[in-house]
Amino acid sequence: MASLSLGNDNTMKHQFRFAIALLFGAAALFAAGGYHLLKKISIPGDYGWDYLTADSDARRLYVSHDKEVVVIDLDTHLILGKIPGDDVHGIAVVKELGRGYISATDPGSVTVFDLKTLAVVGKVTVGGDPNAIFYDRKTKRIFTIDRASKRVSAIDPKTNTVVGTVENLGGRTEHAVSDDAGHVFLNMQDLGTLLKIDAQTLKVTDTWKLAPCEQPSSMDMDRAHNRVFIGCRSGAMTVVDGATGRIVDIQPIGKGVDATEFDAGRGLLFFSTGADGMMSVFHEDTPDKYALVESVKTMPGARTMAVDRKTGRAYISVSEFGPTPAPTTQVPRPRPPMLPGTFGVLVLGQ
Repeated sequence: MASLSLGNDNTMKHQFRFAIALLFGAAALFAAGGYHLLKKISIPGDYGWDYLTADSDARRLYVSHDKEVVVIDLDTHLILGKIPGDDVHGIAVVKELGRGYISATDPGSVTVFDLKTLAVVGKVTVGGDPNAIFYDRKTKRIFTIDRASKRVSAIDPKTNTVVGTVENLGGRTEHAVSDDAGHVFLNMQDLGTLLKIDAQTLKVTDTWKLAPCEQPSSMDMDRAHNRVFIGCRSGAMTVVDGATGRIVDIQPIGKGVDATEFDAGRGLLFFSTGADGMMSVFHEDTPDKYALVESVKTMPGARTMAVDRKTGRAYISVSEFGPTPAPTTQVPRPRPPMLPGTFGVLVLGQ
């Protein structure tokens, strides 16, 4: 599928609407022999989930599962162990230190664990409701995106202390990523902007508008070419030049995206959308041109994902749900209940 040429806002919106009409037809052309369901890994526990992290070198998959992080062997798909927690979200791995880090809303902390034994060895207090968490190789810091506090926290993993913060961000912080060259990129979901932050000084250096992308959520990047990939919950993938903030491509995906993964070795870009239960796969033809390869059916609510860079397989957390209860005064927007015994991880591969 040809990428969109970018002009003024009206032109971009017109091209984007036209591309939506082509999405599913183009996907059908490429779907044969592409990604498909290989198996489902069942995980006990009828409660929610958030991020997954694949450590392709160590052959481990870390699955956030509300009250715990479940560790799965990427080759055998057997459960190796569990790390206890409370409302856990994301997992970062620092191989050189032999440590892992888990963000949790309890009300706001990072659990430190040993990568070999999975034993908890420490805890660091951060801001309220830390969501995304990742390691920056340039500054050798762990960063958490503290959603309730509207801030970013920087942790020294050698001392397990917060060494600085980015305060008063003024909006709903969402996914973030480091370029490992001294910068952090952060989506402000309700403001429709992308922040560029100096990872050493902890100062916001640039604020870029992402329209026509609305509700920017998931994020990954091509570090070699300095391209930031953003999943927009309005139903778009957006590619941004990390040096200038220029939007270089926009293409349609499903609604309710919550995961973006870039496999640099294969040149493939993945988006998992929970509203329609789809995984969209794009190929990076050039740093400024992306072609839809296929759209793969998953399950409704299947929104978070990790990709194993060794095998190219995608892992997506899922559950089955019952009917949505009627709204009440106490619960005006009820969620459908999880069906017992249905939580697990879908394994999709070629």
